[in-house]
Amino acid sequence: MHVYVGVDIAKELHYAAIMDSDGVVSKPFSFENNDKGFNLLLSHLTPYNKESILIGYESTAHYQENLAYFLKSLGYRTAEINPLQTAALRKANIRNTKTDSVDARLICLALMNHHIQGDQRDSARLDDLYQLCKMRMDTMKKRTTCKIQLVATMDRIFPELASFFDNNLHTNTIYRLIESFPLPSQIKKTRIDILTKLLHKASKGHFKKEKAQKLKDLADISVGIPSDIFAFQAQQLVHQIEFYTDQIQAIEERINTNPDVMSSPLMTIPGIGTFCVACILSAIKNINDFGAPCKILAYAGLDPVIRQSGKFTASHTRMSKRGNSLLRYALVWSAGNVVKNNHTFAEYYRHKTEDQGKSHYQALGHCAKKLVKSIYHMLKYNESFNLD
Repeated sequence: MHVYVGVDIAKELHYAAIMDSDGVVSKPFSFENNDKGFNLLLSHLTPYNKESILIGYESTAHYQENLAYFLKSLGYRTAEINPLQTAALRKANIRNTKTDSVDARLICLALMNHHIQGDQRDSARLDDLYQLCKMRMDTMKKRTTCKIQLVATMDRIFPELASFFDNNLHTNTIYRLIESFPLPSQIKKTRIDILTKLLHKASKGHFKKEKAQKLKDLADISVGIPSDIFAFQAQQLVHQIEFYTDQIQAIEERINTNPDVMSSPLMTIPGIGTFCVACILSAIKNINDFGAPCKILAYAGLDPVIRQSGKFTASHTRMSKRGNSLLRYALVWSAGNVVKNNHTFAEYYRHKTEDQGKSHYQALGHCAKKLVKSIYHMLKYNESFNLD
């Protein structure tokens, strides 16, 4: 007999319902998000065989993480449910009722209907890996925001600088220049030998005295705003960018030495990269939770939205984007790299763009779907990539 436990997660008070494989549900009960509450939940689970129990909860911010860690440490299987699955079950109910106890029951039904296996006891490593991937993604976004702000700031105080350096302000040379002399007036007043030394050292010998003199001449005719506040802002943005860069490198070092990543058959996919492998492995966790590749596509939000009514069927479809955004990013990014490194995928991409008239991103979406089929097979049977 299988036993399904649905937990409706909240910040301070959770609700749980227990259902057996015949659909018989116990009376829902509440328990606090603390040691006393967790042990109350365990007392309700005691009558059942631990191996038969599967505990599910919706992914809601971070409030489920402590309970999940507690249960996994005791050997219970847990599963994170996409809120869209319970929402669909709720809509199927004529009354469309939403309460904590009803939601707990719906999670039980989702566990039963979708035949979810749940995370194994050793999945804590993959949970940690998932957090690293999210951390890297969040830090990358923060760094990108700072880079955009730096470009906007330099456009105000030295608008001619970007074109002078081939429209790339994000180099060590530019950062060291902004760090020392952010304003054109400061560059203009700086001795040529000092400016030359700075550029030469920062560019590792690429820029010499001639470049330094041209920069001084450009600074002399700049129409930039001579604002000390903008200059200070530019310097602070450079420090933030480099701080985030150091963080990203530290995160990547951990990912690149993760045994689950380095031993995965997904590493044999041409051009995929360790970060994308880490995202895919940690998001999917247990391949047996997915009965077919289309289930992974739906989980990632790569499944198509089909619009049909009566005799009308839309001629174009789009991705639902109603799933795990980290997994979706990793699959689409990986597909782009595989297209560059594998003849079969390159030809498939060409067919979609040239023969069928798909846009670049539409074609990448199709390539990602094709890649998921390979990933599913590789993880299911622990086989290397084999698609020449």
